[in-house]
Amino acid sequence: MKWSGVMPAMTTCFDEQLQVDHGFMRRHARWMLANGCAGIISLGSLGEAATLSVAEKEAILRSVTAAANGAPVVAAISALSTAEAVALAKAAEQAGCTGLMVLPPYVYLGDWREMRAHMAAIFRATKLSCMLYNNPVSYGTDFVPEQIAELAGEFETLAAVKESSTDVRRITAIRALTGDRLRIFVGVDDAIVEGIAAGAAGWVAGLVNAFPAESVALFNYAIAGDREKTFALYRWFLPLLRMDTVPKFVQLIKQVQQETGTGCARVRPPRLEVIGDELEEVRAAVRTALGKGSTVRSTGLP
Repeated sequence: MKWSGVMPAMTTCFDEQLQVDHGFMRRHARWMLANGCAGIISLGSLGEAATLSVAEKEAILRSVTAAANGAPVVAAISALSTAEAVALAKAAEQAGCTGLMVLPPYVYLGDWREMRAHMAAIFRATKLSCMLYNNPVSYGTDFVPEQIAELAGEFETLAAVKESSTDVRRITAIRALTGDRLRIFVGVDDAIVEGIAAGAAGWVAGLVNAFPAESVALFNYAIAGDREKTFALYRWFLPLLRMDTVPKFVQLIKQVQQETGTGCARVRPPRLEVIGDELEEVRAAVRTALGKGSTVRSTGLP
């Protein structure tokens, strides 16, 4: 598993009966890879994993790995219990996934001893390379740099960190403690350029579901240190990227997909599609972006 580049936190497409649309998801995965993405991450927060059954999760992983045709596929591992998380990790390995993105347990906000035990059980469950997902804003559990360094010192399968605390200083703090031991990914769209400047090697991206070529270009420009191209594209992209960091990020990003013909806006309850002023704000942002045009443009989804 090579932990680098732009990896979409892939949305889960639902049909009119709110069942998983596997056919579209396979096309969507192939399209993002064809536009330069380094791999696919399935079943994350943006993938509405909390609304999916275990059977649906396993079926999605089989679909996406088949569509990826050898490209890396990472399964997000999230559950209410440690036992279910371990079972899902093993199922991901059997489905052909290349790596795991490991989340703290839903709902229960344990102390460090409990969270360490939960993560350890998943790291030991398979031989797959793992990324620790730190998102204290959404999940309430904060893996501070010292704790991440402790896990990295004990578990060889821990190879990367998705840092979504929104504080880019965490990237430099982790690197100060672990050196090059871990690959650090930015997990919030509107901090990608700042995160790369601090030493990040990858991006778990959200708006990439609608704009893969633009996302890959922004990442590559920033990695190469091309300030002029980076900031020209970043200024164009930022109004859309900021949709990734608000409570309704799933609904907003899926609405952007619908507006651009790269997906549909359907979400599973308790989420509901945006309406009224919220819907018009999304449409206006997309119209403005498409009207201005960027220096890079994704091809239409076949």
